[in-house]
Amino acid sequence: MELFLNILSGVLIILSVLPFSKNQHWIFRVPEFMKIQLLVLQVIVLGLSIFFIEKTIWFWVINTIQSVLIVYHLYILIRYTKFYRRKRVVKKSSSSETVKVISANVYQFNKDFEKFQKLILEHEPDIFITMESNSAWENANRILEKDYPYTQKMTLDNTYGMHLYSKIPFLKAEIHFFVADDLPSIEVYLQTSDGYDFVIFAVHPPPPSPTEEKTSKERDGDLLCVAKKVQKNNLPSMVIGDFNTVAWSETSILFRKTSKLIDARVGRGILATFHAKYWFFRVPLDLLFHSPEIFVVKLETLGYIGSDHFPILCEFQVNHRDKQQEKDVKILDTEEAEEVQELIGEGKKEQSDNR
Repeated sequence: MELFLNILSGVLIILSVLPFSKNQHWIFRVPEFMKIQLLVLQVIVLGLSIFFIEKTIWFWVINTIQSVLIVYHLYILIRYTKFYRRKRVVKKSSSSETVKVISANVYQFNKDFEKFQKLILEHEPDIFITMESNSAWENANRILEKDYPYTQKMTLDNTYGMHLYSKIPFLKAEIHFFVADDLPSIEVYLQTSDGYDFVIFAVHPPPPSPTEEKTSKERDGDLLCVAKKVQKNNLPSMVIGDFNTVAWSETSILFRKTSKLIDARVGRGILATFHAKYWFFRVPLDLLFHSPEIFVVKLETLGYIGSDHFPILCEFQVNHRDKQQEKDVKILDTEEAEEVQELIGEGKKEQSDNR
């Protein structure tokens, strides 16, 4: 028992420390997804160690490190719980009507089209976005187009297809390929019926993993290109989708600072969306960031649709800039700005090297 606990403690410490490296290989990046699981396991192992391990110098060294890491994980994660104190933004009389959007990674090989369609009919969003939607998903969802006549589609069979459907007419719509010609992002300009303009960006970069991209270079480059595009935009903006990273990762922090957007999860809950079938391994990969002119009324995960992701639903209103929300906007320092440019360059170079 003692040997097992010592080995497990060492593994948990290593996994907790690996993400501090800026190395983009998946070995260093995947553990940052696991912060919740690491915290739970470290608390359990620490408790068991007190009862089952002899109190030698190594016991105190290992468990002091373990305790420091537990405090660190708690410090990071507390922001993404409802225990975190954040000032409630009060709806103003000048706010727009409420807009409802659903974002769902439907999983390309999921054939339960009807389950997803029932979810859309039940919640009646103004806009919904599908990721990993191939030609089969496009054909199946044509039944919804009578209610959602405005569409922007990029049908791909490489698990990076993306479709956006809207009841609200587009003022303008574009598809971007920032770092690779098979990794789309969608940008649409819309206006509420009461006259408020806003922009939605839908994203789905590739994850670093042993089975897909060996590094996070394409993911990081793609997301940071989107962030720079958003930052140049003067309209109220929202970025939503399967980011294939977590809100507390270094990539997400750089994205938030570059785009000058606000992380909608802060103070609202972890809202883990992946993996839908294995509760202990769930992490929040489907994220949402918004500008200070957008006021999130509701953010929640929805039910199982046969995918490995749960969909997310957001209800929001558009208004003028708000001083209270502007305080949540953070900006890059000089060193971070240089890192962003470097990561974008590496993302583009990675794609070019893989051709």
